[in-house]
Amino acid sequence: MIRYAAGTFFFLALSILTVANGRDLIKLPSEARRFFAGSEEANDEAGDDSVGTRWAVLLAGSSGYWNYRHQADVCHAYQILKRGGLRDENIVVFMYDDIANNEENPRPGVIINSPHGEDVYKGVPKDYVGDDVTVDNFFAVLLGNKTAVKGGSGKVVDSGPNDHIFVYYSDHGGPGVLGMPTSPYLYANDLIDVLKTKHASGTYKSLVFYLEACESGSIFEGLLPEGLNIYATTASNAEESSWGTYCPGDNPSPPPEYETCLGDLYSVAWMEDSDVHNLRTETLRQQYQLVKQRTANQNSYYGSHVMQFGDLKLSVDNLFMYMGTNPANDNFTYAVSNSLRPSSKTVNQRDADLIHFWDKFRKAPQGSTRKYEAQKDLAEAMAHRTHIDNSIKLIGKLLFGFQKGPQVLKTVRPAGKPLVDDWTCLKSLVRTFETHCGSLSQYGMKHMRSIANICNAGVSIEQMAEVSAQACTSFPSSSWSSLHRGFSA
Repeated sequence: MIRYAAGTFFFLALSILTVANGRDLIKLPSEARRFFAGSEEANDEAGDDSVGTRWAVLLAGSSGYWNYRHQADVCHAYQILKRGGLRDENIVVFMYDDIANNEENPRPGVIINSPHGEDVYKGVPKDYVGDDVTVDNFFAVLLGNKTAVKGGSGKVVDSGPNDHIFVYYSDHGGPGVLGMPTSPYLYANDLIDVLKTKHASGTYKSLVFYLEACESGSIFEGLLPEGLNIYATTASNAEESSWGTYCPGDNPSPPPEYETCLGDLYSVAWMEDSDVHNLRTETLRQQYQLVKQRTANQNSYYGSHVMQFGDLKLSVDNLFMYMGTNPANDNFTYAVSNSLRPSSKTVNQRDADLIHFWDKFRKAPQGSTRKYEAQKDLAEAMAHRTHIDNSIKLIGKLLFGFQKGPQVLKTVRPAGKPLVDDWTCLKSLVRTFETHCGSLSQYGMKHMRSIANICNAGVSIEQMAEVSAQACTSFPSSSWSSLHRGFSA
C-alpha cells in the first residue's frame, strides 16, 4: 500500500510539474528539487514571466581595427544573453561593424574575444551600425522612443513596469565622457538625465549598467542618485585607465596572425565568469567581487579599481534576472575557487592602437608597403598625442601661469563630487579648443578633466578661444586631428 501511494504521489507530482511549467516535457531531477524547495527558492528559479521581460542594450563605441576588442566584447555579450534565453527582439546592438570583414582581420567574417575563443560574431543583430551608432539613437533606444530613432533597425527598449534592463557599453572614455564612432561623444550629465527620464516614465523595474572605459567611474560618481532602481559597475574609478587584454606580447597572447588586443580586462572578467556559472545562483554582488579581484590584477600597475554605484541593494539580485542563464551551466554554481586567473600583463586602453601599429610594423616584410603604412600610422598617432598634450599644457600655463597652470589642470575633486559644475561650459570649451587645435579624438579624452578644471576656475569662452589660438597656430593634418566628423561636444 505504501509502495502504491508513493508511486501515485510521484506521478501526481510529475503531472503537476509538467502543468506548472506550461510545457509538455518531463522535468529533470534537479528541476524537481527546485520545485519542492519552497516558495523562496522557487521564485529565485522562476522563468521569464515571473521577472517580466528581460531587455538588453549593447554598445561598442569605437571604430577601426586597432579597437577590435570593443566590438569583440559586445558580440561576446550578445552570445551570453542569447544562450541565456533572451530573444533578439529584446536585444539592441550598436556597433560600427567594421571589424569582422576588415582587410586586417586574419579570419574574415569571424570575431574572437579570447585566444582560443569561438566566433562571437555569428548571429549578432546589426540593429545600429556605421554612422547610425550615435548618442541620440542610443538615448532614443533606451527611452523606447521609436520616433526619435534615425536609421538602423528601429528597434527600441519598449519595456514595461515589471521589466528588467541590462545595458553594457564598451569603448574609450575620459573624465565625464564616453567615446562614440561618430560625433558628438556621450557626456555623463546627458546619460544621467536620460536614466532619470527613463525612471520617471515607469517603464522598468530595475536596470543594471556595466561600463567599460577609462575613467568610467566619473560617469556616475556624484551624478547617479539612489532611488532610480539602477545598479552600475565600472571598469575603473574616476581617475584611472581601464585595460585591454589578450594583446600581442601578453600571456596568454592572441594567435600570432592577430596584431591587436582581443578584449578588455573588466569585460572579459564578467563575461568569462558568466560563460561558466549558473546565473540563477550567482548574484550581481558576487560577480562584482570576482570581477573586481580579477581586474585589479593583484593590485599591480596593470589593473584598475572596479567600482559600483546607484542602488547597491539591487546587487543581491541573481544575474539570471538580467541575463538569463545557459542551461548547460546548471551544475556550475558560483565559487571563488573556480574563477579564472588574470593574465600576467595588460595594455592601457589608450595605448592599444600603438600596440597594433607597432606589431604590424614589426611583422611586416622589410621594404613592404605594409611596413611603410604601419610606420606612417604609428608616427601620425604619436604626433597627434604630442600635439594634444603640449597644447593643453600650454593653455594651462597661459591661463594660470607657468607655476600654477599644471596644478590647476591636474586637480582632482573630492570623491563623490562630479567632474564639473557647469556641463554646458565644459562642452563649449571643448568645441572652442577643437576649433583651434583639432579633434581631441579617442586619446585626447584623457584631458577632459583639465578642460573641466578650466571651467571650474571661471574661464570664459572668449578667454579659452584667445589662449587656444595662441597655443595652436596649426595642428596635424592626420585623421586623428581632423574635424571631418564634427566636434566631440
